[in-house]
Amino acid sequence: MTKVALVRTKDRSEGVKRSVNLLDVKSIDGKKVVLKPNFNSADPAPRSTHNDTLRSLVLTIQQMGATRVTLAERSGPGDSTRTVMEKKGIFDLARELGFDVVNLEEAGEDDWSKVVPQDSHWSDGFLFPRIYLEAESIVQTCCLKTHAFGGHFTLSLKNAVGLVPLAGYPYMKELHSSPHQRKMIAEINTAYSPDLVVMDGVEAFVDGGPARGTRVNADVVLSSTDRVAIDAVGVALLRVLGTTPEVSRGAIFEQEQIARAAELGLGVSSAEKIEIVTGDADSEALARQVRERLSAG
Repeated sequence: MTKVALVRTKDRSEGVKRSVNLLDVKSIDGKKVVLKPNFNSADPAPRSTHNDTLRSLVLTIQQMGATRVTLAERSGPGDSTRTVMEKKGIFDLARELGFDVVNLEEAGEDDWSKVVPQDSHWSDGFLFPRIYLEAESIVQTCCLKTHAFGGHFTLSLKNAVGLVPLAGYPYMKELHSSPHQRKMIAEINTAYSPDLVVMDGVEAFVDGGPARGTRVNADVVLSSTDRVAIDAVGVALLRVLGTTPEVSRGAIFEQEQIARAAELGLGVSSAEKIEIVTGDADSEALARQVRERLSAG
């Protein structure tokens, strides 16, 4: 069984701490951690990682024994990564909390390596940041939202797309024009393996996305060590909230992102292997609804 911690809350800072504590993760202690947020833009959550979520996650990682935390990200399309980080106040936050920032958009040629997954739907693989390939430990945080441009949903697996460069070869054009887009999203994830994933669902997009959509107050924070499990629970949550036909259709483990990721061994292979853990009555009430959607055919 793989645990997904679910905390019902409007308080992102408290939600991050409580959900991570429910997992009792030991694999970060004594390691240098590379942190992947969701900085598509500087817009408010759920378009982009909320600074309260980021602050709480960095502090939690440090308290878990991380010897160093480095945030590494690229933004877009739209504003440059540096502009997004400046608008969000990330450099000031880094100085305050004592973490490093790497702008992947400004990374040099030697900072990338080619990854060619076996039996991939990518024509010739993709470039991937060496800082993630060589990391001692990886933590990522994502939002809870749908994706209007073929991904169907953008959770932890889709968050990996931000680690493929925009410059040079047109990887995003190849991805978004392919009928295999959702499988290709999963295949990016073969390049790395996070020790911890935190999903901010305090606010969510139940349609549209990633930048615009119908916003709802979902009031939930999830944590897991398994990308497939947390995305499956995220899809179940979207179904509880009422979402698009594409996200609502069929068994959750038949959704192409999740099915391909499970096939690649990136996480659990079925809903029966997911244990949703909670710490209070309100969270458990929501978890019961999620479990129903998760196990439905």
